[in-house]
Amino acid sequence: MPSDRRTRFTDWREPTRSLPLVWGTYGERHIAGLALILAGSIGLQASNTYTNFFLLQGAIVAAVGWSILPSRGWRRVLVVAPATGQLWLLLTGPLSVWTLAVPFLAWLLVRHRPLRSYVTVVIPVASSIVLANFFTEYSSMLPTLAISLVVLVASAWLARLLAMTKRPKLVAPALHIPSETR
Repeated sequence: MPSDRRTRFTDWREPTRSLPLVWGTYGERHIAGLALILAGSIGLQASNTYTNFFLLQGAIVAAVGWSILPSRGWRRVLVVAPATGQLWLLLTGPLSVWTLAVPFLAWLLVRHRPLRSYVTVVIPVASSIVLANFFTEYSSMLPTLAISLVVLVASAWLARLLAMTKRPKLVAPALHIPSETR
């Protein structure tokens, strides 16, 4: 049958799309949450000793972004503090970029990714180790974060691809006993 020839990806749906939402649509909440997380992160990183207001503003905006993403409530609540707190750790410079694994893991949790996709956290951690060898001063934080953002997005897409694949069924191979009679 032609319908049986579907690829393994065509039947897959984003798990959070099927959740009943109290307000807003899936697309609106997904885009708004992501935009607020990025805006809060940028705002917090833009702070210095003369603009302390950006610290509080960025943290609040990022926390609101995490809390409106379409997901189960407990997942959103669980990730707000660690993911927002991690933004403060980035203020120490490029050597702390490895902590981006925390919001990446939070993203996987909020997006309802299966456990097999969590292996992709190795990629951002490995890239941060490599970046730490090239960028050590705080003045190079912008290129470090830009490269890390590209790596995080690619890792998130890879995690989605892993979530889309079906686990192979472990079936014992059939024994083939040749017949002696013809």
